[in-house]
This record gives sequence, structure tokens and C-alpha cells, in this order.
Amino acid sequence: MPEAWLRPGMAMVLDMDGVIVDSNPLHTQAWTLYNRRFGIDAGATTADRMYGLRNDEIVRDFFGPRLSPEEVAAHGAAKEELFREMLGPRLAETLVPGVREFLQRHAGKPVGLATNAEPANVDFVLDRAGLRAYFRVVVDGSQVRHAKPHPEIYLRAAELLSAAPRNCIVFEDSFSGVEAARAAGARIVGLRTTHRELPGAHLEIDDFRCPQLEAWLRAQVPDGS
Repeated sequence: MPEAWLRPGMAMVLDMDGVIVDSNPLHTQAWTLYNRRFGIDAGATTADRMYGLRNDEIVRDFFGPRLSPEEVAAHGAAKEELFREMLGPRLAETLVPGVREFLQRHAGKPVGLATNAEPANVDFVLDRAGLRAYFRVVVDGSQVRHAKPHPEIYLRAAELLSAAPRNCIVFEDSFSGVEAARAAGARIVGLRTTHRELPGAHLEIDDFRCPQLEAWLRAQVPDGS
């Protein structure tokens, strides 16, 4: 087992979909099935119209901008309920390889979660997978005004972890997530679960079993300036 390294003054913040759980293909299926109930068929564009975005943005894209906030929330909740029904039986096999062992190695370190995902999905994944105890802070899309690619969610996570954003290592899989982390001034590890290349990431890995990951973390020194 590789030795876990995170120097004092550093913190780590993980996204959820595509980083902890490789759920984006299932989200695409769920949106496709849900949209068909209303005669909406986005075809091959479905994935590109949802990756890295918050539900209110996705719902208004598919259903139109004139929906009331209540209608947006209802569509989002119904789709996410369908998603959780689909994910439940396959959650264990959908976890990104090595993520549980990685979190176990870094247990007790300043580690947070920052995701555009709905609170119900965050609770479902963390509690069903038994991962909640590894995260000191959890920030979801309902806790910030601006979703990724705005940096607010990563700035908030850094604040709660009592770490400077420039000393936070963010794990992301989406273009909008990388953009948010860069705007926050964080260092970025890109997971190739959703895209084969993540421009702007300082390190790209296939999953948490990558032998370069712990060595790269060891080389990260806090900037005290």
C-alpha cells in the first residue's frame, strides 16, 4: 500500500460525480429516461448538456427558461429519485477504483467534498458507501449561490477547512469543475473518468490507484506567502 502524504497546511477537496463515484453515464441514462416522459429527446447531446452543471441549470436547458422555481425543483427531484433507484443496486461497483482505499489512507486529514450535486444524492452516496466519516466538510450545490464553473464552492470548502485556496488540492473530472478550481487558485488533480484530457489540471490520473498520485501529493508544499 502506498504511503499517504499530505503536508501540514495542505487540504484536499473532492468532487463527487466522476471522482468518488463514476456516475455520469448513469446520470445521462436517468435524464434520457426522465425526459422521454415529457416527449423530450436530446439524443447524443444529453451528456454534454448536463456534465458539470447544477440541476436548476440542466432543467431549464431541457424544459425551457420560463419554469417557476417550484417546477424546476420538482423536475430535478423526480429525476434524482430515478437516478438513485438506478444507482442503488450498483453503487459499490460504480465507486471510482481505489477511492475508498485512498480516503482510508488519508483518514483524519483535512479532506472536504464540494459538488454541484443535490443534497439527497450526496447523502445517498456518502452514507450508502460508508464514506461520510472521511470528510470534515461537505458543500453541495444548494449551499452556494453560484454553481461551478464559478469558484464559490471551492472557496467555501477551503474556508471551512481553514486552508488557503492556493493550498487546496482539488480532484475534478469536468471542464467546469477544473475551471472553478483554477479560478479559486487551487491545485488540481484531474480524473479521466469523464474526459480523456482535462486542460488546466496539474496532474491527470485514471483513478486513485495511479502510482504517481501519492508521490505528487508528497511534493506539494504549502505556500505561506
